[in-house]
Amino acid sequence: MEPLSAHGLPRLSWIDTLYSKCNYNTDGYEGEGAEDGKSQDGSETLPYIDESPTMSPQLCVAQGPDGEPISPTPPEGLHEGDLGKGLEMKKLVLSGFLTSEEIYINQLEALQLPLRPLKATATTSQPVLTLQQIDTIFYKIQDILEIHKEFYDALSPSIQQWDEKVTVGHLFKKLASQLGVYKAFVDNYKIALETAEKCSQANIQFQKISENLKVKGPKDSKDCSTVSMEALLYKPIDRVTRSTLVLHDLLKHTPEDHPDFPLLQDALRISQNFLSSINEEIDPRRTAVTTPKGEARQLVKDGFLVEVSESSRKLRHVFLFTDLLLCAKMKKTAVGRHQQYECKWYIPLADLTFQTPDDSDPCPSIQVLPEHEIEEMKMKISVLKNEIQKEKKAPKGQSRVERLRKKMNEQESWLLLHSPTIPFRVHNKHGKTFLFLLSSDYERSEWRESIQKLQKKDLQVCILTTYELQVLTNSCVKLRTVHNIPVTGNKDDEESSGLYGFLHVIVHSAKGFKESANLYCTLEVDSFGYFVSKAKTRVFRDTAEPSWNEEFEIELEGSQYLRILCYEKCYDKSMLNKDDNEIVDKIMGKGQVQLDPQTVQSKNWQMDVIEMNGIKVEFSMKFTSRDLSLKRTPSKKQSGVFGVKISVVTKRERSKVPYIVRQCIEEVEKRGIDEVGIYRISGVATDIQALKLAFDTNTKDILMMLSDMDINAIAGTLKLYFRELPEPLLTDRLYPAFMEGIALSDPAAKENCMMHLLRSLPEPNIMTFLTLLDHLKRVAEKEPVNKMSLHNLATVFGPTLLRPSESESLKGQHIMSATDIWSHDVMGQVQVLLYYLQHPPISYAELKRNTLYFSTDV
Repeated sequence: MEPLSAHGLPRLSWIDTLYSKCNYNTDGYEGEGAEDGKSQDGSETLPYIDESPTMSPQLCVAQGPDGEPISPTPPEGLHEGDLGKGLEMKKLVLSGFLTSEEIYINQLEALQLPLRPLKATATTSQPVLTLQQIDTIFYKIQDILEIHKEFYDALSPSIQQWDEKVTVGHLFKKLASQLGVYKAFVDNYKIALETAEKCSQANIQFQKISENLKVKGPKDSKDCSTVSMEALLYKPIDRVTRSTLVLHDLLKHTPEDHPDFPLLQDALRISQNFLSSINEEIDPRRTAVTTPKGEARQLVKDGFLVEVSESSRKLRHVFLFTDLLLCAKMKKTAVGRHQQYECKWYIPLADLTFQTPDDSDPCPSIQVLPEHEIEEMKMKISVLKNEIQKEKKAPKGQSRVERLRKKMNEQESWLLLHSPTIPFRVHNKHGKTFLFLLSSDYERSEWRESIQKLQKKDLQVCILTTYELQVLTNSCVKLRTVHNIPVTGNKDDEESSGLYGFLHVIVHSAKGFKESANLYCTLEVDSFGYFVSKAKTRVFRDTAEPSWNEEFEIELEGSQYLRILCYEKCYDKSMLNKDDNEIVDKIMGKGQVQLDPQTVQSKNWQMDVIEMNGIKVEFSMKFTSRDLSLKRTPSKKQSGVFGVKISVVTKRERSKVPYIVRQCIEEVEKRGIDEVGIYRISGVATDIQALKLAFDTNTKDILMMLSDMDINAIAGTLKLYFRELPEPLLTDRLYPAFMEGIALSDPAAKENCMMHLLRSLPEPNIMTFLTLLDHLKRVAEKEPVNKMSLHNLATVFGPTLLRPSESESLKGQHIMSATDIWSHDVMGQVQVLLYYLQHPPISYAELKRNTLYFSTDV
């Protein structure tokens, strides 16, 4: 097959883009002499990345007289640091855009003009159009007009009073946040056009109206132009693309430390996501500049993914274009040099499949590190974050801060490389199989859906020449929307570090399903740059309106987003996923909300709705900071179990180990020891509170409740009991000694000290601790099934069993700040429990017999 080539276009410099030869006007963003691939002097032009407002950014390659492509030369740009020029250029961009905004408002008003008389005749005996036809043709026009009038009125004074302190980013972000109205318009666009065309053919009066709409010129002009309704209906679609490109230009001329920069970035991200989601076929002019032989290749999605290549993990930047998927790696370049990509492989979408062909290469095996290594790296990163904060306040600490930042960047990059475990395989029908590892099902679903949407079109197999591939790869630097891997070192100091503490979420209900199904939701939050699944509702069977009303407590580690995924449960065991040998549950919808600290940190529940593929999931949330959530508060009622000293409970019960501990352990060992993530996965908070009340009031039906309750709720109840003890199980008094003992280097000295400390605990504490220790060891024996190692269990229970009560924390300065979740103290608490978990079996009788051997003073 002969490789395809694209049509050449003139290369416009940045100054041409902003001055009169390339103004923002109603017809486009094109310079003079931009026809037939010739420049103004008639010479052949060089290839560039076309960013005209009528098109998404796409690759355009010019050809020489012999038909061969000419070497690419990127467009010129402003030199960094020239703030004065940058400020002036930003004003020019905004002024041009404001002028085009005025013209756009005039066009929308012209489109609205016949609306009132048409509605007036609709109820008469001789209507021009029916009310339904009017509503279809003019759908959302009034809403769009009001949005842009408000935007224009707010932007105009800013430009008139222009200086370096003026901010406009909030206006563009607000405009981008209202793109939902455009989505509704776009979804209705084809029907509106078809209805207008049918009505024109059926009614001569409407035909005259629709072909002769008068559009006013600028304010100082008395000119009017005649435009057809069809042309005006296209304007809102064209406007979104144009606004996105203006955001690109504004970012070029906005310093990174200016308050506008992050807001414009957010607006650009929202706009680009919107553009990639709307139906591209509605734009009849996207390929207007290509020849019959050419192609219009647009970037739809890009991001950093982990590829398993040659049995090792590699960080790749993956680019999804309208006709192919390209996997690239960033080349190492000298300081100050432009970044460059190297193409590792590409697959034409016409040849891409998610099913493993029988004759394809075997998939590489997935390397998964023990979870405790991941947790240890999180601890190290958190310690470094704390050290950086301390050094910032210290005199002459800047050089050390830079060294610590570099080290933290390396560790975060390692974490991003080694933490993803969810397989995402893509196959070339005629070649190899490639394996990516992702951190969440949400991410995997996004990539799969984006590819499948493009594959619904009539795609031709594209085979690129070496040169065409090189040009495409070079263009990725300019086209990419994701510029850096999500590590702390790539964020500004002013950027939010996220929330640390506990997010309480109630998943209420969902509506909008077309038919009954077995439905459930999962909750994901971001942590250390990637997303982790934290909770799952029960399956609501055979319904189109599930009502879960389940509450979860989710631990946040610098989190900024909450994701909710809605699934249909598959009970057919023949439906196995060949990739990861798990039953495939269908994702019905997914969505995310930003965890705004000011909104979330209210004492009251905040109700919200996530809309996903026509489905609406209703939920509520509230946040408790880590400092507040970890307070040990004694119960005012000493008749209960929770918040009451363990010695009081055992004395009342006449037992050596509290009843609640024995019953929860028994139930977990009976039916939860094989449960994946037992003690790590959150139980339903309402179930846990019901069990807490039952144990506190000594309900007679407690055994029946335990047998019926979800096992994660029982595990959560046991954790809550230890967390709410007024004094930790290993006591406030011995806490400093435990911290010193675990830090000893000599194994014999450490053994002597740690055993003596254990023997020094009160009898109810030591008996309960040994009972729990034996139980956790039995859980860890099932690690191949439940994925809970000794280290995982130590991470879950260590702080719960050792964290001092508030009064002792104040004495010993053990209070944890928001970002101190994995502080030195927490690392020590985990290590203490891990020491005992890894120790050979310890019996109470043996501890008492060997008293003489333990002589270390406490």
